[in-house]
Amino acid sequence: MIKIKGLTYLFASIAACVSLSACSSVPAASASSSTNATSSNASGIAAEANPMPDISASVQANAEAFPSCVTGLQARARTEGLSEATINSTIANLKFVPRVIELDQQQPEFSQTFDNYFSKRATEWRVNEGRRLLQKHSVLLNQLAKEYGVPPQYILSFWGLETNYGSYKGKMSVLNSLATLACEPRRSNYFTIELMQALKLKEKYQFDDDTMVGSWAGAMGHTQFMPSAYAKYAVDGDGDGKADLWNSTTDALTSAANFLQHLGWQRNERWGREVLLPKDFSYSHLGAKQPLALSEWVALNVTQANGQPLPAVDIQAALYLPAGHTGPAFLGYENFNVIMRWNRSEYYAITVGHLADRINGGLPLTVSPPEQPRLSREQVKQLQAKLNEAGFDVGKPDGVLGRNSVAGLQAFQRSKQMIADGFPSPEVFSALGLSL
Repeated sequence: MIKIKGLTYLFASIAACVSLSACSSVPAASASSSTNATSSNASGIAAEANPMPDISASVQANAEAFPSCVTGLQARARTEGLSEATINSTIANLKFVPRVIELDQQQPEFSQTFDNYFSKRATEWRVNEGRRLLQKHSVLLNQLAKEYGVPPQYILSFWGLETNYGSYKGKMSVLNSLATLACEPRRSNYFTIELMQALKLKEKYQFDDDTMVGSWAGAMGHTQFMPSAYAKYAVDGDGDGKADLWNSTTDALTSAANFLQHLGWQRNERWGREVLLPKDFSYSHLGAKQPLALSEWVALNVTQANGQPLPAVDIQAALYLPAGHTGPAFLGYENFNVIMRWNRSEYYAITVGHLADRINGGLPLTVSPPEQPRLSREQVKQLQAKLNEAGFDVGKPDGVLGRNSVAGLQAFQRSKQMIADGFPSPEVFSALGLSL
């Protein structure tokens, strides 16, 4: 799904899963692709979900309010300039979908580790299929690289993660899903705007209802654009007069390149790379808010994953440790930030970048992600509370390991002569007297 801002660390931003690359599972594309499938987090890290206690009551309340809400949507559509035919047929016949409310209100309970996330997405099947499609669509992809500045392997990587290269684009009615969410008070304004955009797309391109299917929250097509992104960035790449992100691969890939260019893609630059850290590394600069010039990382004895020096180029880079110091380390450049504007998950951005490298002939990670325990929100709250009690202020315990929690955790680790990577490892829990 397309997201414009924000970032995540472990639990951050796990609640707004709205596309196929969000919290749903994607079926295998074929018998040969049985390992290619689960999905990420449009907004962040995928999570197991337990229903909130009042979901049934919420579904019932929303179902009862839906008819009167539809009347209001018809009035809104008139102010938006939609036709009476759309107002009196399409909108009048919109249906409430209980499952959409259930999915929207599920409460993520457990985090997903980087190993679990990465291994299910940067698969050998996706690498090999990406390389096959790189050849199949080479003419188009090279044209897009020239026009938009986005190399072919990146376009393919987004395509692969979003919909398994178009093999699964969702099956739920976009209009019914958006109407159901527009009539749910919590995010009514956002989804009302998206519904109106979807209706305008239907009118503009004469899409039928069977075509307009997607994720439970309205993300659509090969590249899982929300309607507002579709309206702004979709391109008629094949020249047939219609920007069709469901049925035209050319339109979909061209639209992805166009969107990435508008997000600020830096021509002739990488996304980032895996790196090796020296044994005496201080971990004093972590994450998006503490970048250094590449020359400064060189001075800290950070090298490429193969041990070779980092390139002598004048760019900023931030260090990411998605599995702590025992896992792989990555430097993210400006295009890493661009990927984060598409989907505000560090896991997603790393996976997009690495999958693109592999499609382009690169090697697997030098340091494999370690197996690690998944943490519940309650466990993270306990961790935060213990840090506060020990004098390392991380704010109100909320089960979300954000920047304040990471900084407090690093300070605690330093006080115990532990490696201060800010990661909630089993050793940290043990040092705080907590069990996993």
